[in-house]
Amino acid sequence: MSMSGSPHSLPIAVVALGGNALLPRGEPLEAALQLRAARDAASSIAGALDSHRLVVTHGNGPQVGLLALMSDAYTEVDPYPLDVLGAESEGQIGYVVEMAIDNATDSCDTVALITRVVVDEDDPAFTRPTKFIGPVYDQQTANDLAKERDWTVEPDGDKWRRVVPSPEPRSIVQLPAIRKLVDSGFLVVCAGGGGVPVVEDGGGHRGVEAVIDKDLCSARLAADLGAEVLVLATDVDAVYLDWGGDDERALGSVGVDQLRSHDFADGSMGPKVEAACRMVEETGGRTAIGSLDDLPGLLDGSAGTQVSDN
Repeated sequence: MSMSGSPHSLPIAVVALGGNALLPRGEPLEAALQLRAARDAASSIAGALDSHRLVVTHGNGPQVGLLALMSDAYTEVDPYPLDVLGAESEGQIGYVVEMAIDNATDSCDTVALITRVVVDEDDPAFTRPTKFIGPVYDQQTANDLAKERDWTVEPDGDKWRRVVPSPEPRSIVQLPAIRKLVDSGFLVVCAGGGGVPVVEDGGGHRGVEAVIDKDLCSARLAADLGAEVLVLATDVDAVYLDWGGDDERALGSVGVDQLRSHDFADGSMGPKVEAACRMVEETGGRTAIGSLDDLPGLLDGSAGTQVSDN
């Protein structure tokens, strides 16, 4: 979809890069692989700049888990808390994505923003860890690490991973700055890894031990920005029913009620489906779920799973 007129008048789209879109599942957590994946993502993003003003978010589960392992390994100081590690990973990935997009296009400037996201200190998620971070392990290794490091671990597909609290995103502290940057023509990379979780504290904010779900935060951001569409880019081309089964089939255009009538795994497609439904229910807009390679089609409604309120 090509649009005429000033780039500043184009509709806004929030594009959430899934962790697997930036670092394929099971690949080693190496900087060179992350750089290569970011270049591939930037190529897709650059091809969509004629139709939308883009705000890009990204996952950080593997990276923040690796930083936590590094922090734990140095025993001379107390391990760094997850909010600080989240900020580190947001800066790390934001730098890589920002540079890759800037190198891929001359049509706009890209800026990465470390983003605080307010959560409720009494959110029940703090007593029920569910968010996967870090590398995958076999079951025995995961159980050994859980005992050694006081972790909670859960199955993730055919492997096991550490899980941490994942409270609901309530508001985005830097929303006014993001809006001003977008209105000024910048492509903004923000809310990486769901943003840095903070709680309100005496008129200010205080970081907490958690990792916010990136897709739910992206839905919050899209709704608050008044985005036309939220794109949840992942490593599959659509939402599938009976994934891996005899009746496996992709969903094309689907309403929220129909989508909510199916069950999806909490550790994979579940958060994306929930985020998609929230965006549509709150704004009447549209959410697209599919492969980043299909970004133009996801934006114009011709590819992936297109979720609307009809």
